[in-house]
Amino acid sequence: MLRISKLTDYATVLLARLAAEPERQLTAAQLAAQTHLGAATVSKLLKQLHGCALVTSTRGLRGGYRLARPAAQISAAQILDALEGPMALTECARLSHSCGIESTCGVGRAWQRVNLAIRRSLQEISLVELAGLNAGSTRFAALERQLRASRVEDT
Repeated sequence: MLRISKLTDYATVLLARLAAEPERQLTAAQLAAQTHLGAATVSKLLKQLHGCALVTSTRGLRGGYRLARPAAQISAAQILDALEGPMALTECARLSHSCGIESTCGVGRAWQRVNLAIRRSLQEISLVELAGLNAGSTRFAALERQLRASRVEDT
């Protein structure tokens, strides 16, 4: 199953919170209180997000964190790359890979296409959308029905 880690999910929550108030700097303690995440987890994630240039920080009495650029310019792909590294469904979908059966494999190219399609989709989704800040929040009714149906089939 494809799944992001809990820490990546929490980091997205923090980024969404910062995106909701782009003019304010929020401290780690404020973010922890507003998101109901542990202070240690928030601090760890903010340090990682700062290191990947997704947030900026200011020290001092009026210090805190804010997004490094507008939320519309931060993609889901950038968030995943920052926290989990570049996405690759299979070994042959990695930039530098060492698959021992690549020369005889018949499925690698198909998985690479799937990987690329997912990557493109992640690049198209901005933090604005992830945070639910766009006025015309699109609902994908057909996709939601398919997901519900597949869950019923799996049980």
